[in-house]
Amino acid sequence: MAIPVIYNVRSVKARWTSTIVAVLGIAGTVGVFVAMLSLARGFRATLVSSGSPGNAIVLRAGATAEMMSGIGLDTIRILQDKPGVARVNGEPLVTSEVVVVAPFALRSTGTDANAQIRGVSPNVFQVRPSIHIVEGRMFRPGLSELVVGRNAANTYQGLSVGNRVRFGGGEWTVAGIFDAHGSAYDSEAWCDAKVLDDIYKRPPNVFQSATVHLTSPEVFQQFKDAVTKDPRLNVDVSREIDYYAKQSEMMTRLITVLGGLVALIMAIGAIFGALNTMYSAVSERGREIATMRALGFGASAVVLSFLVEALLISFIGGAVGCIAVLPLNGLTTSTINWQTFSSLAFAFRITPGLLMGGMIFAVIMGVAGGLAPAIAAALRPVAAALRAL
Repeated sequence: MAIPVIYNVRSVKARWTSTIVAVLGIAGTVGVFVAMLSLARGFRATLVSSGSPGNAIVLRAGATAEMMSGIGLDTIRILQDKPGVARVNGEPLVTSEVVVVAPFALRSTGTDANAQIRGVSPNVFQVRPSIHIVEGRMFRPGLSELVVGRNAANTYQGLSVGNRVRFGGGEWTVAGIFDAHGSAYDSEAWCDAKVLDDIYKRPPNVFQSATVHLTSPEVFQQFKDAVTKDPRLNVDVSREIDYYAKQSEMMTRLITVLGGLVALIMAIGAIFGALNTMYSAVSERGREIATMRALGFGASAVVLSFLVEALLISFIGGAVGCIAVLPLNGLTTSTINWQTFSSLAFAFRITPGLLMGGMIFAVIMGVAGGLAPAIAAALRPVAAALRAL
């Protein structure tokens, strides 16, 4: 015979002060848990969305990131003739790119932070067709002009259309602002790769990567095979989307591990809070428990009743924690991308799956905090408790 759930609801209401303490402990733990995972998910989504399944990125063999790579103009010319390379009016859609970092003052604090400057080919918007200018115009080849991502324009001082900025020993004019739909490119500034090489006194016609727009995602393997089998080339080829997914792994893992440790420490506190609440309930309700046992309710019914009460508290705490972090969804923050040592803006990404995970985490804490008191309640001597009535 089961004890009615309404009994547990009334019990929670009757002991609302201790219940609130347990609810807030669980809510805080769930909130931190969901927030940290949404941070990691947002960082990963920002980098992964930078890649396109229809693009291939080519680096020097053995290089794990653009900053460590170097390929010459002769290599790029060979790449342009490989099968699968898309063309417009006979011109191959390949952008030769150089990456550097430069300090800019943050709008929020006035302190300097590294922004990533990407030297690209003039056809870059054809290679990455989802990105487009939303204000101003494209930079003119051969001139010291920039186009900047929307997040970069909002993050750093001076990156407005028409402004002049100095970095790398040169003066640059901001010609336009582009929208990269929240990807990592939105935190970058783009300019002519050859001009960037010249101003930074780099060897001419040496680039760090080449991004190739393919006729379709399906021809990637054909293109890769043609490149890797060419004895003249010493390069690695990856899908652009896979490259950026790999770049996100270290920071995503770091955020997830740190968030997990913080949540675990808080969870231990929340479980002790739930234990305290439930043991107090057992102590205060000794006579009630004895009476129910005398009326024919078995030990298993008492255990189940107390577990239901603990789960009710944890469910409320989980719901409060999830609701509390919902305003973070879409909120933009920034961190250092350790692959490029530049600041990367990204948004918290709270998904239904994360909220469900938070609720499951709350339920686990409820079971952990309620099981021992529930068993203790079921094992209380009935006769001794009845004699105290």
